Amino acid sequence: MRLDPTLSPTPEAWLAANAPDEPVFFFHRARLMEVAREFLEGFPGLVTYAVKANPAPEMISALHAAGVTAFDVASPAEMTLVRAEAPGAALHYHNPVRSAAEVAAGREAGCLSWSVDRMAELEKLAGLQEGTEIAVRLKLPVAGAAYDFGAKFGATPEQAVALLRRVAAMGFVPSITFHPGTQCASPEPWARYIVEAAAVARSAGVMLHRLNVGGGFPAHRDAGRPNLQAIFDIIRDTTFGAFDIPPQLVCEPGRALAAEALTLAVRVKGVHDEAVFLNDGVYGGLAEWRDIAPMDRVRAVRRCGTELGGPKIRRVVFGPTCDSIDRLPETLPLPGALAEGDFLLFEGMGAYSRALVTGFNGYGVRRVVEIENQD
Repeated sequence: MRLDPTLSPTPEAWLAANAPDEPVFFFHRARLMEVAREFLEGFPGLVTYAVKANPAPEMISALHAAGVTAFDVASPAEMTLVRAEAPGAALHYHNPVRSAAEVAAGREAGCLSWSVDRMAELEKLAGLQEGTEIAVRLKLPVAGAAYDFGAKFGATPEQAVALLRRVAAMGFVPSITFHPGTQCASPEPWARYIVEAAAVARSAGVMLHRLNVGGGFPAHRDAGRPNLQAIFDIIRDTTFGAFDIPPQLVCEPGRALAAEALTLAVRVKGVHDEAVFLNDGVYGGLAEWRDIAPMDRVRAVRRCGTELGGPKIRRVVFGPTCDSIDRLPETLPLPGALAEGDFLLFEGMGAYSRALVTGFNGYGVRRVVEIENQD
């Protein structure tokens, strides 16, 4: 997927001038860097970027330029990407299950921090240099996220105690990491995890080097912009209250850092009764709409670039492929005057959309245009 170096003042202006028949991502570099500054200035510790959310080269280089000096990588391919786009950045290899070849690749890439959630996976790391940070990944039954991250990875508190003791016995530096789940609207999941992490460390008899509070920070998906600073404050205050000697804090946002970087523009292929057919769908940039509640940051524009208003009606939205499940899970309120050739603009689509695009049936977003005006 290529980045078009031709700057356009707004998505609407570019659409009016080019009238593309294929879906297009618009890249907002300044918006991305603004969100990065919000994390770097507000979070009370080290901010790392979870590369999986959007592994585009321009994302990595822009975040590094904004001051992000560490990246959470899940594969050798992501290590190679970061090394190319952010030379000198620290790599945190926090995919807890790795093959022998992946362990070797992590060593070769110089990963400074590793996570584990099973004793057998910890033993695979026995050859790492003494003093390497090993973060035990903790899981708890905590509600409040769009979906739970503890179903696949994570150790129970009892397992985490045994893992921490083994980490220390092997000569590694013990830390704890957790992920409260995606799109957490309340600070409460972080508070509960932090209190439990302190209890686990005390039971294990180890002093934590760092506490990685994961991702889960909410992106702007509806009318109200999330209050990230309130979450940062709870994380800081709870950590200082739960630990006798507070560990250094780390976070690894993906969605919350990446979301504002992209707007997805799709063209209406047809409007038939209650249904709208688009040139992109759940096999493309709208893939995540199957798994997470839809956003309401959607607006319609005419072919000339002017916004389409008027009364709205709820419509079934289909993608372009011949698969019947290529449809959004819920109806969308769209202008009643919406017609073939008009465009829909989906804001805040920088997280996971680009990473999940397929080429099924010959469709999928392949073009990214950088936008000059960031207002």
